[in-house]
Amino acid sequence: MKSRQKGKKKGSAKERVFGCDLQEHLQHSGQEVPQVLKSCAEFVEEYGVVDGIYRLSGVSSNIQKLRRL
Repeated sequence: MKSRQKGKKKGSAKERVFGCDLQEHLQHSGQEVPQVLKSCAEFVEEYGVVDGIYRLSGVSSNIQKLRRL
C-alpha cells in the first residue's frame, strides 16, 4: 500500500477542483460553474426527487413573479 503524502497536490491548476480557490479554478477552466456541481445537479435531477431541493425564498409576490417568468 502506498502512503499518501500530506500537502502534495496532484494535477494542474486547471484540473484541480478541491483545495483551490473557486474563482481561480473557474478562470482557469473557462467555466461559469464547476463541472463537479453540474454533474451532481444532473444526477439529482435525473435520479432524485427534486421537489423541495431547489427552493425560492422571499416575498410571496416575488416568488410568484419568478414562477411566471
